[in-house]
Amino acid sequence: MIEWDDEGAVLAVRKYGETSVIADIFTSKHGRHAGIVRGGIGRKLRPALQPGSQISISWRARLENQLGTFTIEPLRSRSAAAMGDKLALAGLNAVTALLATTLPERDPHPALYAKTIQLLDLLGHSSIWPLAYLNWEMALLDDMGFGLELGACAVSGANDRLIYISPKSGRAVAESAAGAWADRMLPLPDVMRGEGDATNTEIARALGTTGHFVENRLYRSLGGPKVPAARARLIDVLKSYSA
Repeated sequence: MIEWDDEGAVLAVRKYGETSVIADIFTSKHGRHAGIVRGGIGRKLRPALQPGSQISISWRARLENQLGTFTIEPLRSRSAAAMGDKLALAGLNAVTALLATTLPERDPHPALYAKTIQLLDLLGHSSIWPLAYLNWEMALLDDMGFGLELGACAVSGANDRLIYISPKSGRAVAESAAGAWADRMLPLPDVMRGEGDATNTEIARALGTTGHFVENRLYRSLGGPKVPAARARLIDVLKSYSA
């Protein structure tokens, strides 16, 4: 019998049999991991199995490659923060959907897990959450091997007037070095480099740029799933907050 204990954030849950569910959980030490939760549709466990909830888990299976079962205990619920705020709900749905469709199963990502918990803890703080989400999405790209290089111009090495980013390399390009290729570049808002005003308008603009790499680098590398619609809904909500 194989057993381990960990903690994690619930990403998705689907019914299994009459009373159980299969929970997809982003764990601290064991990556994205699925398991059966007996009685998961019942009143006692259902609140702890909402997307974004943080739980303590014990996993058990006869063999390593089996689905196995989870025993869970709630640590922190985020339902109240999400249900009371349209932006928080859209953000929670985007984060859990992106993780559920990009993380390889059972592959640990401890640094990304820590950043994800920090982000989820900010749900409901609409003044700071959008910037935290942008930084998290850039961290997701980096952790999955598609990090952006924004410190210096890919052409000249300069670090001033970096207003473009190459859609192919993900590297910053200075205004003076773009030349005839400027109209083929993606915008590089200052907020992506930790500068300028982090308004919702600028963050939404930055998410348009990161979205190119999410769709054309990250999801294309997976060869199957499409970018979840929850991400587009988050940007729509963010824009409505900017109006």
